[in-house]
Amino acid sequence: MSLEILHAISPIDGRYRGKTESLRAYFSEYALIKYRVFIEIKYFIALSEVNAFNITLDKDQKAQIMAIHTSFDDEDALKIKSIEKVTNHDVKAVEYFIKEKFDGLNLSHYKEWIHFGLTSQDINNTAMPLMLQDGLRNTIIPMMVEVVAEIESLASVFADIPLLAKTHGQPASPTLLGKELFVFVERLKHQLSQLSTMQQSGKFGGATGNFNAHKVTFPNEDWKAFGDQFLVDLGIRRLSTTTQISHYDDEAQTFHTCVRIQTILIDFCRDVWTYISMEYFKQKVVANEVGSSAMPHKVNPIDFENAEGNLMYSNAILEFLARKLPISRLQRDLTDSTVTRNIGVPLSHTIIALQSIKKGISKLQINKDAIEKDLNDNWAVVAEAIQNILRREGVENPYEKLKALTRGNHKITKTTIADFIKTLPVSDHIKNELAEITPSNYVGYSYSEK
Repeated sequence: MSLEILHAISPIDGRYRGKTESLRAYFSEYALIKYRVFIEIKYFIALSEVNAFNITLDKDQKAQIMAIHTSFDDEDALKIKSIEKVTNHDVKAVEYFIKEKFDGLNLSHYKEWIHFGLTSQDINNTAMPLMLQDGLRNTIIPMMVEVVAEIESLASVFADIPLLAKTHGQPASPTLLGKELFVFVERLKHQLSQLSTMQQSGKFGGATGNFNAHKVTFPNEDWKAFGDQFLVDLGIRRLSTTTQISHYDDEAQTFHTCVRIQTILIDFCRDVWTYISMEYFKQKVVANEVGSSAMPHKVNPIDFENAEGNLMYSNAILEFLARKLPISRLQRDLTDSTVTRNIGVPLSHTIIALQSIKKGISKLQINKDAIEKDLNDNWAVVAEAIQNILRREGVENPYEKLKALTRGNHKITKTTIADFIKTLPVSDHIKNELAEITPSNYVGYSYSEK
């Protein structure tokens, strides 16, 4: 472990640095600078195709210009940061960097078209949504899909295992372990389908969103159509009516959807944690791991606890981002600038949590003995089944009869139920039907029938 990691203030760059590596390509300072360079380069090439600019580029020159982005490295990023120390403006530093590159390509006569008519937010509000979209699609959503697949696989393995349900924490009508896990699968898939199809939007329209400089300089060009197509080519859509900045509504929707997904995962972690505490699940013992510094016997559900903590922390920041970013005074204030730089923070905690969930799932082992014991110790739960069959048979007050037998009585056994059935005013055929009901088979539809 490097000293840099040991001295990091944030755990996502320290303790969990290895787990968040995949997000650096989308949410680091380096990534932001590189995406800005990409937007500026693509914009210049798009302008070169507008006749009014009289920019003539051959195939090789376009390739050389694009190489400013494709060959971008740490040295280039540091160069831009050194320019920023002078300009005290991050986007202007990118512009000056590209102009220097144009000098080296013998394209100095075109360099004043770089950043033509734009404000910094035309670059930021296209770069950042593109970063978010790429980060989600390339890293976060695939990991979420993997976790859902692991939960679904678990549900399939445990499909037909009867389970004593607990409503209000009390014994309730039996269910199936696979079905209870599949509840999470269905919820997660629904939310993931929304997150996967969301397209981010960007602001691109000059200083106050009206293409003022573009229109006054080249009034015969259709700059709205140009802007629309430019962002479509980047893979996002253009917000047609804005102030100087994006209104961030699409980002807010994205963050809220992430929060819903992560809330479902918190629910999953808590249920699995509870099943472990009830000994329905055991955990595989990993050699040389320590569960407690004092108690040698402990095998704690730390993966699900770690995931829950990280998901809750992530949700808190995502909810803040969703509330804050759509608000800006008049045509703009700068409160969004520092906030948007932190988008990678909650998503880093998401990545950490997803990895913990996968690790936790891999350790789970079913404890059928504990599950069956709880079912056999709670014969009162078949009361619902018996009273409804008695309704079918026209027996008066069946609910009240079962209530008198079972409510508050903790000594209901198989024999108690059998003796009760013998007293019922129904035929022997119905009594035999009732006698077939057990806590293990009164489970409704099986997982495979869903």
